[in-house]
Amino acid sequence: MIGNNIHNIRKSKGLSLSGLAKKANISKSYLSNIERNVNKNPSIQMINKIASVLDVEINALLKQEPSLEPSQRLEYEWIQFVNELKESGVQKDQLQEYKGLIEFIKWRNHYRKE
Repeated sequence: MIGNNIHNIRKSKGLSLSGLAKKANISKSYLSNIERNVNKNPSIQMINKIASVLDVEINALLKQEPSLEPSQRLEYEWIQFVNELKESGVQKDQLQEYKGLIEFIKWRNHYRKE
């Protein structure tokens, strides 16, 4: 959806919600509603303003996620998650720091099933 695309591109460019809203001359709440897909049909003028500030073609904001089967959708979400980690600066070797947390979550999930 357009909101997800705007959010991901904004984050990858290191812009805050406030920063993008200010540069695009739109309200922060309106931009937030677009990013959260509350407003699913922003005007082409708004899309153009946002694309201009993000320095991307409008098509980059309009592209849709591929239509996937449920199991493929989960895989796609994991890939998106990993890409977001990379874009935020998390290095592969830093993931080891979270291994203890991951093991705890697995343990907790195991005992919740019983």
